[in-house]
Amino acid sequence: MRLANKVALITGGARGQGAVEAKLFATQGAYVVICDILDEEGKRIESEINNTGGSSLFAHLDVTDESEWQNVIATTLNSFGKLDILVNNAGIYKWAQVEETTSELWDQTMDINAKGVFLGTKHAIPAMRNSGGGSIVNISSVAGLIGSANAAAYGASKGAVRLLTKSTAIQYARDGIRANSVHPGIIDTPMTTPNLLATQEARDRSASRHPLGRVGTSEDVAYGVLFLASDESSFMTGSELVIDGGLTAQ
Repeated sequence: MRLANKVALITGGARGQGAVEAKLFATQGAYVVICDILDEEGKRIESEINNTGGSSLFAHLDVTDESEWQNVIATTLNSFGKLDILVNNAGIYKWAQVEETTSELWDQTMDINAKGVFLGTKHAIPAMRNSGGGSIVNISSVAGLIGSANAAAYGASKGAVRLLTKSTAIQYARDGIRANSVHPGIIDTPMTTPNLLATQEARDRSASRHPLGRVGTSEDVAYGVLFLASDESSFMTGSELVIDGGLTAQ
């Protein structure tokens, strides 16, 4: 098993990409702490993992609330004794160009997508240091690498995640803590469906942007996250793993 006896905390783990990551990690031997504001859905994923031989725990977490981060790290340590892996997966996507972006939308997007990653990283580091090291995997986006035609705040937040990842990597490498970012293309998840995949026409248009001719699945991303979380990527830190069907190769 690729994550045997490792303890992993995954934000946004109640549905979509985060839920797929949580279930995959559990099949690879990890003890998984599923974090989300969606309590009912999160508990359902917890039960699904535990009922199929895995080991998981759901904990409510608003990633913008520092005190909740402190509580969930404490819960993780009390339940499993350590923290080896943090996947900062929680995020939102709202479609708005610069002139259409309100201050409220900007603040909400930056709070969840960027501040949430910062707070998780900040509070995971001491626990990982005490465990002898760890792996932080931050879910960014191709919008953190190239300009976005329709999502100004989202692109800015994901660019922030990319650079925070690099700063974390160089600051804590000597502690055995690695940090890498993942940059998916358009992925079929509950977050992207309302804006990018709402109709068959929109789905076809999104698929055509990728040379591979389709949008990605949560599984496509989850296996990349698994690699970065595992010791197989032990010589990678401060790097971008692009999983985009060739979108940014054009």
